Amino acid sequence: MLNCSEQMHMHGHMVMKREMDMGIETSPECYASDHAFLHTLAYCMSTHCQDVAVWDLEEYWNMNVAGRHSNQPVPKATYQETLADVITKPNDTLVVGEELNHTMIISDEDYRGSYNAQRMFEKMEGSNERYGIVLLVSGAVIPITFSLLRFIPFPAALMTKFNAWLVDPPVFGSRHKTPVAGVFHVPTRGQAFFIFYLVSINVILSAVGYKGSQPNSWYPNVLGSDGQIISYVSNRLGVLSFANIPLLFLYAGRNNVLLWLTNWSHGTFLLLHRWVAWIATLQAVLHSAIYLEIYLHNGTHASEAKLAYWVWGIVATLCMSILLPSSILPVRKNVYEFFLAWHVLLSVFVLAGCLLHILERFGRQWGYENWIYSAIAIWGFERALRLARLARNGIKTAQVTAVDEDYIRVNIEDISGSGHAYLYFPTLTWRVWENHPFSVASTVLPVSDQSGTLDHHRDLEKLGSSSDGSDSDMHGKQYQSPTKVGLSFLVRTKTGVTGQLRKHERLPVLVESAYGPHVDLSQYSLLICIAGGVGITACVPFLRAHPGTTKLFWGARSQKIIDAMTPSLGGVEMKSYVRERMNITEVLQRELIESASTAVVLVSGPSEMADEVRCVISELGRQKKGIQVKLIEEAFSW
Repeated sequence: MLNCSEQMHMHGHMVMKREMDMGIETSPECYASDHAFLHTLAYCMSTHCQDVAVWDLEEYWNMNVAGRHSNQPVPKATYQETLADVITKPNDTLVVGEELNHTMIISDEDYRGSYNAQRMFEKMEGSNERYGIVLLVSGAVIPITFSLLRFIPFPAALMTKFNAWLVDPPVFGSRHKTPVAGVFHVPTRGQAFFIFYLVSINVILSAVGYKGSQPNSWYPNVLGSDGQIISYVSNRLGVLSFANIPLLFLYAGRNNVLLWLTNWSHGTFLLLHRWVAWIATLQAVLHSAIYLEIYLHNGTHASEAKLAYWVWGIVATLCMSILLPSSILPVRKNVYEFFLAWHVLLSVFVLAGCLLHILERFGRQWGYENWIYSAIAIWGFERALRLARLARNGIKTAQVTAVDEDYIRVNIEDISGSGHAYLYFPTLTWRVWENHPFSVASTVLPVSDQSGTLDHHRDLEKLGSSSDGSDSDMHGKQYQSPTKVGLSFLVRTKTGVTGQLRKHERLPVLVESAYGPHVDLSQYSLLICIAGGVGITACVPFLRAHPGTTKLFWGARSQKIIDAMTPSLGGVEMKSYVRERMNITEVLQRELIESASTAVVLVSGPSEMADEVRCVISELGRQKKGIQVKLIEEAFSW
């Protein structure tokens, strides 16, 4: 305790643990200016650090005497100036707990205990930082590295076997897109390998590299009442939880940089987002629980719980814990709009709570806040790109036309894009931020279709081919009608926004686009698309762009949706199944076994259809020799 020390009320910086236990706080300004403290410290350094270079001692003096804040005050004199001011050798030895009011000697026992405490703490913090970087960097680099393997010309038959055994099938059972018990999705084997890595590396890095030191002024016994090792474990868990938070936001975004650099799907990254969320939350809960037990054991919980850093830490941990059960699949599917708003709101509190927890406790001394700044930067970048896409397209008008009792067509003029887009209908709800993803069914609109009717599309259809694929090369080839640039979407109406759309003919819309397919299928001579219902819209860009043979097998509820999409499928060999079940096994066995060329099978439709295609392709790849096939799944992931 120094002459300028004060009774501790709130602290925004780290003070010596022993002072904290006594309820005393010494400010950085006090350390930087107190004559007795500076002289005692300089004399102590001169006697115990004789083998350390003077420049090194000066650096330590400037960086540590007043604390580790970025804006900490500079000591009123340099180390050498202060030491030169100690004219006579001190005779009194400082006793812990007594006031330091003149130059005194630090006993060897106290020096060693304080040295060990601070040395081990800094060593552990250095390990925590390195391990956190390993988590963050590997979580981004590994997907990129494995995606680069696609550029190595492995034999197609070998890749078929590899995918059929180790990548495509579910880890167990036959369901991947179809949730188990309606609650969770079984990952594919390829996804499971990376999930296993994420879990394993977090467990390993949470458990290794700990070491105690005695004597220790902060922890008198390595595993004693103050829990030295337990405290280090809690600190490690807190840092690793922070390191996982940027990954959380990176994996969740639809403007995810990894989507541009890898061939992994958005659905895969959303699955990883959920797993990392569980890991980070468990680490945060354990971090909080361990320190709660420590402070209860020390009898300091009542006073500590009143401090701002403690309150904000509880806010962050509590919000993370609430996010998990409120984000399960039934909630996401049944009340998606509520889930989305609630998810964003609690995420803001998580970031604010984590940041204030650190700033109120340590200021900016140890750099913990940089993890949160990284997460904020990732989230901000993602949201900024959304706004940029919206601003580029401006406010448009959507023309809505009923196809049948289940489907509507939404046409938007004077806008280009491919793949899929997120549509905002601000006049349908007060929640103007709500948006929904829809696959682009067509990138051109007929000039004559001013009212949004389907007459022009039917005129094209009359020219000529049946929907059984017997002579579908005639689609769109014999007659060309004037068209204009625009996007057309085929939407299945349910409840919520899609249900309200059916009640309108024209309404304003904001378009966030385009999120186009980035998979190059040109190396495959045969493209087989298996579509179900409105899933056809995800197949269209691939069918149009593929330079080889294309075949479409499409199951639909009614003929009207097939009629509506026929003009967009010119030149495609098509077999439709209206209100009848497609025998997927028979279709794929016939097409793939009879084909001697490399093939890619793209499936877009209901979860049960996607899972059946996945299992059939995997089975054929494992059992049949000579088959060369690649599976691609295009589906929205909840």
